[in-house]
Formats: sequence, structure tokens, C-alpha cells
Amino acid sequence: MKDKIKNYLFEVRSELKKVTWPEKKTLGISTVVIVIFMVIMALYFGIVDLIFSKIVSLIIR
Repeated sequence: MKDKIKNYLFEVRSELKKVTWPEKKTLGISTVVIVIFMVIMALYFGIVDLIFSKIVSLIIR
């Protein structure tokens, strides 16, 4: 069992050496874009939810 774990960790380490990691600037820009997109989507879904809840409340009355 120990040999399997050692082998697995060795393979993981060797695969991680092959990964091309993004530069700090690219990572920062991507993070900002994702956060802005998430805020926009949260506002969109919040507005849509508000509209549908008003429609449903009018129907239920």
C-alpha cells in the first residue's frame, strides 16, 4: 500500500512539473474579469427573480 501511495505522489509531482502556470499579470486580469462577470450575473438573476416573484404574487392574489 505504501508503494502505491509513493508512486501516486511521484506521478502527481512529475505531472505538476509539466503544467504551464499563468503569469501573475494574466492571473490578476482573469480574476478581475471573473469577479465582474459574477457581479453582473448576480444582478441579472436578482432582477429576474424580483420580476418573477412580483408576477407570481399578482397571479396568486
